[in-house]
Amino acid sequence: MKIDFARSAQSTLGVEWELALVDRHSGELVSAAEEVLRGVTANHPELQDDEEHPHIKQELLLNTVELVTGVCTTVAEAKADLRRSLAAVREVTDPMGVELFSAGSHPFSAPRSQPVSDKERYFKLIDRTQWWGRQMVIYGVHVHVGLDSRDKALPVLDGLINYFPHFQALSASSPFWGGEDTGYASQRALMFQQLPTAGLPFQFPDWEAYEAYVSDMFTTGVIDSVSEIRWDVRPVGNLGTVEMRVCDGLSTLQDVGAVAALTQCLVDEFSTQLDAGRTIPTMPPWHVQENKWRAARYGLDAIIILDASGKEQLVTEHLTEVLNRLEPVAAKLGCSDELADVETILTRGAGYQRQRRVAEENGGNLRAVVMDMVDQLRR
Repeated sequence: MKIDFARSAQSTLGVEWELALVDRHSGELVSAAEEVLRGVTANHPELQDDEEHPHIKQELLLNTVELVTGVCTTVAEAKADLRRSLAAVREVTDPMGVELFSAGSHPFSAPRSQPVSDKERYFKLIDRTQWWGRQMVIYGVHVHVGLDSRDKALPVLDGLINYFPHFQALSASSPFWGGEDTGYASQRALMFQQLPTAGLPFQFPDWEAYEAYVSDMFTTGVIDSVSEIRWDVRPVGNLGTVEMRVCDGLSTLQDVGAVAALTQCLVDEFSTQLDAGRTIPTMPPWHVQENKWRAARYGLDAIIILDASGKEQLVTEHLTEVLNRLEPVAAKLGCSDELADVETILTRGAGYQRQRRVAEENGGNLRAVVMDMVDQLRR
């Protein structure tokens, strides 16, 4: 099976940000996405009645809308794009008494009571996955980075997987599930991997081996579309990008910009290495799998495996070294300020830490946690 890979301008950028809809007073999830999307269309007369806004999309659940940027050159441009879309959504949600927040999960709304969007592919997913599919009340941030050659896609994917725990620790924001503290920094990371073809990607020696895998998935009926391969990092052939899907939902545009900058810088660094004829080191799959679990469990306190020899280091210490190394790359790409915001997360703490702190300060009241995330996004 041949899979084309569109040629993109190197290191161009696209960001997807999933937002939850919640009641202004109770903090419960609200299944109002269809009404919100109709309102957005009505506010933009250039769109037809049945036409979707190009940057505001429907998702699996009716309690979710997704903001999607166009193709951007800089992280600042992507943030501006998201800011415009956020304002367009608020034009509709504010009069409805609906608030917005983003985190890896909702702290207390019951997963099984969340209606699914009226699309055949979503109903098919739930029918196949049953209990696990009905638990997918989760939200994330995805970052696409353009590549100028198909042959870079899989080596860059392998490179990003080496940094899986860094992205997971920075973004971890789903410690609560169904009103309970799970003890994990990211419950979302372990929940999402239960879906077929989700989780960590396989490592392939070349594009032809990847095409053979996809062909097998079609032949055996596992997928009906390449997009149903839901790996944590994946090549997206029709866009000519590699897509980083590791991150839990992030509560502020500043944090979204930080992980977008880190992604863009790493991909650009990998691309430069490949252009110079160098290879990108990989780790055994069992090291990668262990790193994912450690980051999901311990967040910024995770001690991670750095290489195939088993060298270990605290993830925050290694991140500081990575940020210093990437400073020239960020300067070239025009995202120095946004990359510096990664350090802000390290200093301030990740979302899971803030959620637990707010819960403790409010006697375990998880509505206060939701309202704090709503306020973060407002500010």
